[in-house]
Amino acid sequence: MRATSGEYGEMHPALRRCADLLPALFVVLGIGSEFLTPGHIIISALFAAAPVAAAALQGLVATVLTGLVSTGLLFAVASVMGERSLDTRLAGLSVLVVSALALTLNYVMRRSGRRLASARTVAEAIQLAVLPAPPARVGGCNVAARYEAAQAGASIGGDFYVAQASPFGVRLLIGDVRGKGVGAVEAVVIITGAFREAAEQEPTLTRLAQRLEHALQREGSRQQGEAQLEGFTTALLAEVPHGRPGVLRLLNRGHPPPFLVHDGTVRSLSARVPNTPLGMSQLGEWPEHPEESDFPPGALLLLYTDGLSEARDVQRVFYPLAERLAELPYSDAQEMVDLLVDDVTAYTGGGASDDMALLALERHADVADVTEERADAGGGPGSEDEAKGGE
Repeated sequence: MRATSGEYGEMHPALRRCADLLPALFVVLGIGSEFLTPGHIIISALFAAAPVAAAALQGLVATVLTGLVSTGLLFAVASVMGERSLDTRLAGLSVLVVSALALTLNYVMRRSGRRLASARTVAEAIQLAVLPAPPARVGGCNVAARYEAAQAGASIGGDFYVAQASPFGVRLLIGDVRGKGVGAVEAVVIITGAFREAAEQEPTLTRLAQRLEHALQREGSRQQGEAQLEGFTTALLAEVPHGRPGVLRLLNRGHPPPFLVHDGTVRSLSARVPNTPLGMSQLGEWPEHPEESDFPPGALLLLYTDGLSEARDVQRVFYPLAERLAELPYSDAQEMVDLLVDDVTAYTGGGASDDMALLALERHADVADVTEERADAGGGPGSEDEAKGGE
């Protein structure tokens, strides 16, 4: 019986097949060693290694069967070789004792594996509660999002995203809090809560970023020591201004650059002037202004965290995100994020070491659609240029 991924974690399929064969390999090597050595020499170590390998890599039934088969084959080979001495019986007894210890090891590992699976389930439930899925349509755009927890453990990650309509246009936020666990979740709650409130009030992305910075500073002032000095969050804010659906504004605070896909062309929207992550204002303040790009009808904008761009295969080669965006056969935002998640999972063999969040925005509506929806919501027009005069 094989161990499940919930018990011992994810394993590359090729490694899984090798693990299934390892106990049998030890038995075969033990038989070969017996026939290649003088008859009075009994080599029991390889026979004893088989149930230990089964305990570590397979299930309870496989461990029991491997122990019985190893012991039986040891006596069978010794009989064929004409050895029925006390050494043979002691060797067989040692294999039985090791098999019993292997059963204990298997039980402990299975119990620990169940605890890890339970902890991971709880962590994912908390993550989903903190990070609800955005609406499928925001303003005049379609929105799709995916969050994938790392398979390496049960720690709660700090990746987050938000998409909402505001009086000033469609606004999005994606980011990654330094660290994991409860502290990361606390920071995510603070940032996303501050964004949802400030996005309705602040007329510019610059002021919106400042509100997020102040929220993190308030939280940091309540912490002491290393946590206060080293906490930070990479973030990327995006906006499709009200009444100007062909314009895309971006404000990057130390986050991986987004990609814009249109008519088969993939373009990285890297910041021309880099800036520090949120929560690092103690290093100094620099003037920052959103950068504008065209957002034509049918265009797809992909925002993501570094769990996607820094995923690696078994040779430790980074996932070629730009190339895969140009090659995958998606037709809308939802298909884009779904295919990317499946593709990077296959690329890494299911062994991603970091959480990843994906947020995609697809433009297909015209100005009338945006204006009508904002009028129904009670919002009013606004623009980055108009707001700069009030900063």
